[in-house]
Amino acid sequence: MVTIKDIAHKAGVAKSTVSRYLNGGSVSKKTKAKLDEIVNETGYAPNTFAQSLKAKKTNMIGTIIPRLDSFATNTILASIDEELRNKQYQLIITNTNQNVKREVENIYTLAKQKVDGIILLATVVTPAHRKAIAEVNIPVLLLGQSAEGLNTIVHQEYEAGYKLGSYATELGHKDFLYFTVLEEDQAVGQLRSKGVLEALKKNSDTTIEIVEANFSFSKAYEKAMNVLATTSATYVLCATDNIALAVMKAAHTLGLSIPTDFSLSGFGGYEVTSIVTPTITTVKYPYKQLGTLSVTNLIKLIEGEDSISNLELPNILVKRESTIAYENPSI
Repeated sequence: MVTIKDIAHKAGVAKSTVSRYLNGGSVSKKTKAKLDEIVNETGYAPNTFAQSLKAKKTNMIGTIIPRLDSFATNTILASIDEELRNKQYQLIITNTNQNVKREVENIYTLAKQKVDGIILLATVVTPAHRKAIAEVNIPVLLLGQSAEGLNTIVHQEYEAGYKLGSYATELGHKDFLYFTVLEEDQAVGQLRSKGVLEALKKNSDTTIEIVEANFSFSKAYEKAMNVLATTSATYVLCATDNIALAVMKAAHTLGLSIPTDFSLSGFGGYEVTSIVTPTITTVKYPYKQLGTLSVTNLIKLIEGEDSISNLELPNILVKRESTIAYENPSI
C-alpha cells in the first residue's frame, strides 16, 4: 500500500510538502506537476477519514433512526446513502430502538464525532431535543415530525388519513376498527389518526373502535389476536402497513377471511403489501424522495443557505384486493 512517505521519497520532497499538496495547500508549479505524475502512476488514494480529522469540514453526515426493522426507515436510509455518495459525503448511522433519551444522546454523540450535519428520523420532538439541537450548533434536519422553529421534511399525514378514511366510508362500511399508535407520535398518532377519524365520522351512524397498537409486528399481532376475536367491525384500518400485516396474520390464525369477514388497509406503501394475498390497500409514501430531499436540503444548510422551514410531501391511495364494498347480509 502506497503511503505519503513513499510519495515523498519518489518526489524527493518532505512529507509535509506532500501533505500540503494533498490538502490543497501552496506548493510550486514544478512540485505540483511532479506530485501529480507520481500520484497517477502509483494510484495513491489518501485516507479521507484521517484527513477529515484534521479538517474543519469532515464531509460526514450523521443519521439517527428509530429502529432497524422498518421498511420505511431502510428505504429512506438507502436513498440517503446513495445521494451522499454522489455528493462525496460519508454516512454514519445510529439506532435508538425508539428510545427518546437515546435520540437526544445521539445528537450530542454525533456532534462530538464532528459530523457536518445530522438527519434525525424522530419519534417525537421534546424540549430535550430542542435543547440538544441548539447546543450542538450544527445543522439538524428532522424527517417525519414537524416542529415549529426547526428544519423539517414531513409527509402530508392528515391528508393521508382523511383520504383513506373517506375511501372506507365510500365503500359503504359503517362499523370500523382503527389500530392507532401512541398519541405522543405527532405524525402518526395525532395527524394521521385525526384525518382517519374525521373522515369516518362524516356519517352520523358510524361506529368506531379505537385500539392502541405498536410499531412492532409481534406486539401488534398479539393485540390483534385479542381484538379480532370479538370485534364486529367490517373494515379494519391500521396506522401502518406493519400493523396491517400483523392483523392479516392474526386473521389467518383465527380462521377469518380478508376481505370477506372484514376489509383491511394500512399506511406506508411497503413493497410486501403488493406481494401478500390478498394484496393490501394502502397509502403510499415517497420514502425514496424523502431521503434524496433530506440530503439536498441538509447540504444547503451546511453551506449556509437559508433554513428550509417545513416541507410537506404528498402521498397516493393504492386500492387493492383487501378492501371491498360492504354488503348488508340482512338484505
